[in-house]
Amino acid sequence: MSKNEPKEIISDDIVIGEPTLTRFERARIVGARALQLSLGAPALINTGRDTDPIRIAQKEVRLRVLPLIVRRVIPGNTYQIIPLNKLRDLEFIEQSRQYRE
Repeated sequence: MSKNEPKEIISDDIVIGEPTLTRFERARIVGARALQLSLGAPALINTGRDTDPIRIAQKEVRLRVLPLIVRRVIPGNTYQIIPLNKLRDLEFIEQSRQYRE
């Protein structure tokens, strides 16, 4: 293994960062999924009458139905691959609190 070769952290626990989805990760996932939906990909949830790809993508992230992974990198060429369903969506949790108040 050379010095510059990436090294993966293999663990069932989240080692790099918090166990929540960052706003940057969330934006990237919602944007990519909304693009897929707008190009004709089938929704993984019951959308009802909603046809807005961004709202559908946000709902799919909230419900953790997307089979995606997040790759978190730290200096030193070390990374961890985390399934999306293991990360909490902090923005959704905050919105839920506002509605309850």
